[in-house]
Amino acid sequence: MSAKPAVVSRARMYEVIRSPLITEKTTNGSEHGQVTFRVARDATKPEIKQAIEGLFKVKVKAVNTVTVKGKSKVFRGRPGVRSDWKKAIVSLVDGHKIDVTTGL
Repeated sequence: MSAKPAVVSRARMYEVIRSPLITEKTTNGSEHGQVTFRVARDATKPEIKQAIEGLFKVKVKAVNTVTVKGKSKVFRGRPGVRSDWKKAIVSLVDGHKIDVTTGL
């Protein structure tokens, strides 16, 4: 039925995972085995899963993605729009965890 996704290169892994999101809400999620990352807008769920497993050496249970729409802002009296971006909420298998305060 569904073919196994192609293996993601190490370089693509670093392109897919941009940075961890550290907010009050994501900190509450970390208590339940979830970690939130800012990811590339063209990244797919299988790519994100492979990137997290490859870079952090953990097992991923599920990946949920959200496209965050950019806000309309005024900068020096001129209207502008911030860029849209994508975040991924990664649920880890019990017993696995990622410490986002340390670098790769």
